[in-house]
Amino acid sequence: MSPSQSVAPEAGRPLVFRGGTVLTMDPSSTVLSDADVLVVGDRIEAVGPRLEVPEGTQEVDARGGIVMPGMIDTHRHMWQTAMRGYGADWTLTQYFVWYYLEHGRRFRPEDVAAGNRLAAVESLDAGVTTTVDWSHGLQSVEHGEAALDALRSVPGRFVLAYGNIQAGPWEWTADPAVRAFLERLRNARDDMMGVQLAFDVTGDPAFPEKAAFEAARELGLPVTTHAGVWGATNDTGIQQMHDSGFMTPETTYVHASTLTRDSYQRIAATGGSISVATESECSAGQGHAPTEQVLRYGIPVSLSMDTSVWWSGDMFSAMRATLNADRMAEHLTAHLEGETITHLRLRAQQVVEWCTRGGAHAVGRDSDLGSLEAGRKADVVLVKNDSSPVSFPLLNPFGHVAFQAQRSDVHTVLVDGRVVKHEGRLVGIDLAPVRREIEDTIEHLRAELGEEAWQAGMFPEVPAAEAEVLDNPYRYTDFKDESKRAGGEERVLGR
Repeated sequence: MSPSQSVAPEAGRPLVFRGGTVLTMDPSSTVLSDADVLVVGDRIEAVGPRLEVPEGTQEVDARGGIVMPGMIDTHRHMWQTAMRGYGADWTLTQYFVWYYLEHGRRFRPEDVAAGNRLAAVESLDAGVTTTVDWSHGLQSVEHGEAALDALRSVPGRFVLAYGNIQAGPWEWTADPAVRAFLERLRNARDDMMGVQLAFDVTGDPAFPEKAAFEAARELGLPVTTHAGVWGATNDTGIQQMHDSGFMTPETTYVHASTLTRDSYQRIAATGGSISVATESECSAGQGHAPTEQVLRYGIPVSLSMDTSVWWSGDMFSAMRATLNADRMAEHLTAHLEGETITHLRLRAQQVVEWCTRGGAHAVGRDSDLGSLEAGRKADVVLVKNDSSPVSFPLLNPFGHVAFQAQRSDVHTVLVDGRVVKHEGRLVGIDLAPVRREIEDTIEHLRAELGEEAWQAGMFPEVPAAEAEVLDNPYRYTDFKDESKRAGGEERVLGR
């Protein structure tokens, strides 16, 4: 990356955030007013009022702002960011058709790299210091290497969740080249780069995904899977995973929207976590965000943004959408029964917890990420914008973060003690080459598709009659899920 676009605190010197409202996000979600956060090296040295600091410590004025842990996105298809906004009017079926069945194969390694790099930069700009790259566009090891190199070129913290939607997971997890790549990444034990396996379970009675779970166990890698996605994955897959002993505390279930009580109980009993991507679930049609269910069954939760082919990659949107969706469902259910909700079950504090401490738990970093406590990694975000009339008054800091703040209010971001954004501008990141490689990807895809197909993909026609249901979005299996045809009320409502 090129020289800094903003004058930032000098690297290598201690830094203190002075006088802010500090959301520690410790187990009690302690809030400290007019407090400081001292960073020395890559660690938080101390948190508290009027801290004494080492000589030469640099100061960031946090008065009027909120100091909080770096946010964590546990599920983003970063390789798709080159197509930002392209699928604004897509349904989930149209997404499946475009990426899974028709055009996903057209992405070259350099196109995956371009999307990853842009998404990684976008994360830092929004105060997202750790992002799980749900990278299911890795058709070859070359694509995997390109994805990894792009992430490493950006000073954020990432988890590469390796996947390939163009082949059965039992196939690519058996590929010696893929396994060598995964073993190398695992053995590096890199503090800045984690690794997972990313694949789905279709519910095929033969359970062909079993071999992929066995590979994950052999490699010692966690699995992240799209579960409870209407028309794609269902309770049968959860039962197969459970009966075979593949549901572990390290497993992440993305969406988990259209499952029954039995599946939520299995997830709760085995200690896995659910990644709720509410904007996606509301708009694309995976099912309703399972906020009621995670609260009922005590399932660990994190938040995610899914893909920028539809939505923005910031966690403020995730928090806001999650609160709105849960409250809408709660009110609507009550109204249908002739009742009135007088107290809300989901609070702003909880969604802030889910995108900080909850995310840290999901990626196996409970011990050093997700909160501002002495000894923890210095992934720190200052939300402050003195030029904005929305920055004051600051009364309820959780409510301010969840409902009032946005990416333009992210003043300073530290990752591993390194300043990557300061005074509202990215530090050490030159967007010009990032833009050029994105433009090259768009030019390539547009030429490959042809202008007519390009426009048709971006502006899908409204069907004149009822459209045919896509039986299966995965090209590597002919299994048809009949459960979505009728009688799905229990799954839709999570009963």
